[in-house]
Amino acid sequence: MALSQDETTARGRATAEMVAERANVSRVAVSRAFNPHASLKPAKRELILRIAQELNYTPDRAARALVSGRSHLVGVIVPDVCSHWESQEIDALTTALQAEGFATLLFKTRIDYSMDEQLLAYMRGFNPDSVIAFVENVKPTTLAKFLDRAVPIYIHYPRSGAPEDRQAGPLHDRLNVLHRTGVEQAVSLLQGYGARRIAYVSGVDKSRANTAREDMLRVVMAERGLAPPIIAASDFSYDRAYAATLDLFRVGEGADAVFAANDVGAFGVIDALRHELNLRVPEDVKVVGFDDIAQSHWKSYNLTTVKFDLEERVRALVRLILRRLNNPDAPPLEETLNTRLVVRGTVG
Repeated sequence: MALSQDETTARGRATAEMVAERANVSRVAVSRAFNPHASLKPAKRELILRIAQELNYTPDRAARALVSGRSHLVGVIVPDVCSHWESQEIDALTTALQAEGFATLLFKTRIDYSMDEQLLAYMRGFNPDSVIAFVENVKPTTLAKFLDRAVPIYIHYPRSGAPEDRQAGPLHDRLNVLHRTGVEQAVSLLQGYGARRIAYVSGVDKSRANTAREDMLRVVMAERGLAPPIIAASDFSYDRAYAATLDLFRVGEGADAVFAANDVGAFGVIDALRHELNLRVPEDVKVVGFDDIAQSHWKSYNLTTVKFDLEERVRALVRLILRRLNNPDAPPLEETLNTRLVVRGTVG
């Protein structure tokens, strides 16, 4: 005796054919209903999705990947998942990718920003459509050994202030983040308020972002007739920036202004100045951060900072993924973003 659809669903997994029969549509229409980019009348899509929910049907991603050649997975390689900037970017990126029908695979590097090759081999097993590498230490030559069709995307911080020529090597796409405009605006503002002795509280030595920011600060200060920045070694963290600020003023000769490599470091600078050194911000020492994380506008800090527009950055990454999937054989693809200064209360 044949089982009803309800009985079949109770005893096993519902199929697309069952959904199609119940909705009185084709099997192709069911497939299109689960593709947010496929053309389908809204009423028909709503009917199919409602019946699919009633039958507890979900598309077989593995089977669809075999047919389409796409897994709808994006690998993301990050150095950290709990720091303020990374957590906000991962959240925004995951949301944007899900809206485009992608799921995210998150992989974390070692403390030195390198990647366990066994983990890379594990990533390969998922056959991701794309991989975004937020750390430059995992080189394209390394990723190429573990990726089949996926073309990795790198976040690139040109040290020259303009997009740089590529070196020969495996195909990869790139998001260029340019520092010059934001740094020029910051230095101009500091100089306008009388700052002459400017310190740089650094990030991690191995970080290309940190190196690019320091180099651009040196270039802009030299162009404006200022002495090179005083370097206070740190690592992007609040605690190290706090300690570096104490050393800068108690062991060194202090500074008129402090440019921190990121906003969290700037928070450490501000708290050290106010609570340990009894100096006022901005009256005695001016402070500029970098990133414009969500906490930067909090009244306790009200931080003047060089801004990455997070929404623009995420959309640029999604565009790179979609452009590459639409044209797998295209030459290296690039998107370019600029920075700008957000003026709050820690300078003037």
